[in-house]
Amino acid sequence: MPEKEQITAPIIDKGFPPLQLAWQVWGCGAALYVLGFFQRVAPAVMTTELTRDFGLTAVGLGNLSAYYFYSYVAMQIPTGILADRLGPRKLLAGGALMATLGSIVFATAHGEIIAGIGRLLVGGSVAVAFVGMLKLAGHWFAPRQFALASGMALFCGIMGAVFAGVPLRLLVSTLGWRPVMLWASLLTLAVSALIWVVVRDDPAERGYQSHLVHSEGRAGSSSIWDELMEVLRYRNTWLLILSPGGIVGSVLTFSGLWGIPFLTTHYAMAPTTSAALTSALMVAWAIGGPLLGGMSDRIGRRKVLYAASNFIAVAAWAPIIFIPGLPVGILTALLLVAGFASGGMIIGFAFAKESVPARLSGTVSGAVNMGVMVGPMILQPAVGWILDRNWSGITAGGAQLYGWNAYRAGFALMLAWALAACLLILLTRETYCRQRQ
Repeated sequence: MPEKEQITAPIIDKGFPPLQLAWQVWGCGAALYVLGFFQRVAPAVMTTELTRDFGLTAVGLGNLSAYYFYSYVAMQIPTGILADRLGPRKLLAGGALMATLGSIVFATAHGEIIAGIGRLLVGGSVAVAFVGMLKLAGHWFAPRQFALASGMALFCGIMGAVFAGVPLRLLVSTLGWRPVMLWASLLTLAVSALIWVVVRDDPAERGYQSHLVHSEGRAGSSSIWDELMEVLRYRNTWLLILSPGGIVGSVLTFSGLWGIPFLTTHYAMAPTTSAALTSALMVAWAIGGPLLGGMSDRIGRRKVLYAASNFIAVAAWAPIIFIPGLPVGILTALLLVAGFASGGMIIGFAFAKESVPARLSGTVSGAVNMGVMVGPMILQPAVGWILDRNWSGITAGGAQLYGWNAYRAGFALMLAWALAACLLILLTRETYCRQRQ
């Protein structure tokens, strides 16, 4: 198969693309990522409705939410390879179309199995968004801007999660969760059309010079398996696949599912207040991504900043999990610190991209993003399982209520994995922000 990076379109000598055009092209992919993140955390503010409509236990609710992650994780390696071979335009537009279908299936489901199929379709479809954005960034932005673009990708995605907080809670209370999900599907369809019209895989297709750093090596006929095996031969790849799951898993397990019932039960917060606080955690995460990514670019280091930010996140999570009855001000501050520091995980994508030849950037990005989503995929149902094991039989409004000890036991899994992630990062080899040739 022809090498995807070898652009055959005639190049008009316009130099590199203007930054405004680059952000426009990249922003279309970001629009799908926003909607994907919205779908990712939407169940957190619909726990009562979903539990009631589908008759779910904590394990069932955790699994329904995690169906998104099951297909998302499964699609990461294929997505990375397809991004290298087909290009991000086709991948992003097609993913948005399938996400539209999945959202419709979920919104109209009248049983847990069909709802789960809808979540599977959505997760597998929007899985193309982040890797597609990184692929576009590699072509449309200078290498020194890659970590910043990665951080901005996280920022855009988390804006979708913020909308899935208080605004979604108010809409669900007013319209019901099914109509809201149907409107989300129509918006996703519009994004698919926008991507097809605006996005181009490389600036050469618009007559500009590409920022892609070409490298020698892979024959055009190399197999998908060969590409994957080549990526996995690099030591950093393994470490950077395994490390982000603990940090991201902690954020998305808390903000994406179990944080709101925890705060309403043990801090007597109203659902909208709890949603606002978990959204604040996500906003801090969104801000931390581009700031820490940009700082990594400026200082010319990946490892030290990635490791330090992860250790700070662990230090912030520990008192939230183990100290009951924290003053709300301190609780809020700790959640904001945990969120901001967790933004350091975005450095891992630039770190991994630089650790392998540039021609494998899509494949390694997909592999690392798979590691990112393994965290919430495992932790959300695992925490639910522990909650059910420690349930004392108390219910309210048709939903089960869990005691402090139950949440502490469940959330301890988050902390253990996050700490292990810190240790893995310490074993990586620094790239000094230079691309391996």
